Amino acid sequence: MPVPGQGRRAPVLAVCCLSVLLVSLDVTILNVALPSMRRDLDASVSGLQWTLDAYTLVLASLLTLAGATADRVGRRRIFQLGLVLFTAGSGLCSLAPTTGWLVVFRTVQAVGGSMLTPVAMAILANTFTEPRDRARAIGVWGGVVGLSMAAGPVLGGVLVESAGWRSVFWLNLPIGAAALALTARYVPESRAERVRRADPVGQLLVTVLLGTLTYAIIEAPGEGWTSPPIVACLVAAAGALAAFVPYENRRAEPLIEPRLFRSAPFSGATATAVFAFAALGGFLFTNTLYLQSVVGLSALDAGLHMLPMAVLSLVCPPLSGRIVGSRGPRIPLLLAGAGITASGVLAAAATRSAHPSDTLLYVTYALFGLGFGFVNAPITYTAVSGMPRAQAGVAAAVAATSRQVGSSLGIAVIGATVASGARPAAWWIIAGCGTAIALLGTVTTGRPAAATARAPASSVRASAPEDTEPSCRRPVGDCRPDVGGV
Repeated sequence: MPVPGQGRRAPVLAVCCLSVLLVSLDVTILNVALPSMRRDLDASVSGLQWTLDAYTLVLASLLTLAGATADRVGRRRIFQLGLVLFTAGSGLCSLAPTTGWLVVFRTVQAVGGSMLTPVAMAILANTFTEPRDRARAIGVWGGVVGLSMAAGPVLGGVLVESAGWRSVFWLNLPIGAAALALTARYVPESRAERVRRADPVGQLLVTVLLGTLTYAIIEAPGEGWTSPPIVACLVAAAGALAAFVPYENRRAEPLIEPRLFRSAPFSGATATAVFAFAALGGFLFTNTLYLQSVVGLSALDAGLHMLPMAVLSLVCPPLSGRIVGSRGPRIPLLLAGAGITASGVLAAAATRSAHPSDTLLYVTYALFGLGFGFVNAPITYTAVSGMPRAQAGVAAAVAATSRQVGSSLGIAVIGATVASGARPAAWWIIAGCGTAIALLGTVTTGRPAAATARAPASSVRASAPEDTEPSCRRPVGDCRPDVGGV
């Protein structure tokens, strides 16, 4: 398959960064606009949750399918389709007359977004074939993830204050158009050398599991946990999970490779992503409502209050990458867990009053930004290291899916806690997510954990020996960048 020359690699990296900027920024940028949307569209708290979760839920459901489809029919083709759908969906969102229509248009955005993140990672893997170059490219890509996820509230505040909440969707139009033009000019077509079969049953089970579980969590505070719709959703989610694992184990080419989860580093990276992004989704949702609805700040002031989080989320990923490259993932994961835990504890203390100390709030946001900034590099590199290149799209999709699942669950669980009037409990849930990250960083790193990765990695490589990833011959989770950053 064609690989771009040295002079064309920078534009390819720029395209991939623009795509992740679109997808990641749209997860967080709406948070600051929620109170304005609530007033303009007369939305309930659950309606606001669905505005966010409709996006992340569809992303989580379709990322793996999009990655596998791109490996099969062409990565550039799927990537371009994703850009068109995402940009068109953004335009429709800006015109939504009601909350219901906004949720519908957000799903259009998410369908397009599901074709961007995993495919961009696969394009990077195909473009930067040398370990040193790939490590640097992943470092730039990861930095954009951290910046866009945390800077969303600040940028959203500026846009809402100056042009209204609909302007947060206008921002996507020029970015999407630029990415489309660059893709057509610089990104070559590529496919997996060994085509994987489609898994429609597995895809359906994943969609049912995530959709019914999220619906139950969001709507239970209003309908009651024992109401027939909620009980039915919980039963359906449990049934989908019970059927999914044995079904995937029987398939020669499953939607999600169950053997990879026998690896402690890979499973740890997946679980860490869930906890980290659950904390992020819940932290932003709760903070936005508190700062604007309780404290009475404007959208711009609320965004500026969270500027310390955005700055540290930009500064910390390169440092985290260097530590992963030289010392492994444990230290960044421990720092991430400590930062997120401390931010949750401080937030519980700071938000007891409608007139909190600004200094305490700034320290809280800085600690969360530090924790979140350190968590992405070990997740990203551990998830893709040692994977067969033929499964590049699927491997990247597993990591991306775990992020979106975490964000969806965080908004659903913590948003439901806020809706029930137990805001202090929301902060303690975030602190618990940070503690879980630190524990996972301790248990799933080091030599004993790396030993559990050898058999899964070997079995996956054995299924595609002609396309084994050449950049790392060590087991999954024991591969480190050959430079000081990822």
